[in-house]
Amino acid sequence: MTLPELVPRRTIGGIVAVWIAAGIIGIAVGVFADSAWRAPWLVVGMGGCVILAFAIQLAYGRSQGFTERVATSALGALFVLGVISLGFGLATIVPS
Repeated sequence: MTLPELVPRRTIGGIVAVWIAAGIIGIAVGVFADSAWRAPWLVVGMGGCVILAFAIQLAYGRSQGFTERVATSALGALFVLGVISLGFGLATIVPS
């Protein structure tokens, strides 16, 4: 017989980890990809963030709130990548 978990682990760390990974992916795409290929590579990076969100939340082993945690991770990653792509778009417009 197993005892119930009295104090569940905090799940905010896994959510923020996906957001940080999205920031690193977005910056890496901006540095290494050509300007014509940035948008497709950002989409690939977003797909990687969704897979990472599933993997991290499955590793927690808690079924309560799983959908909300994955959705929060994915939407946060989408926001982070959107802000980074907005910065790259504005940098392309501004003459140097």
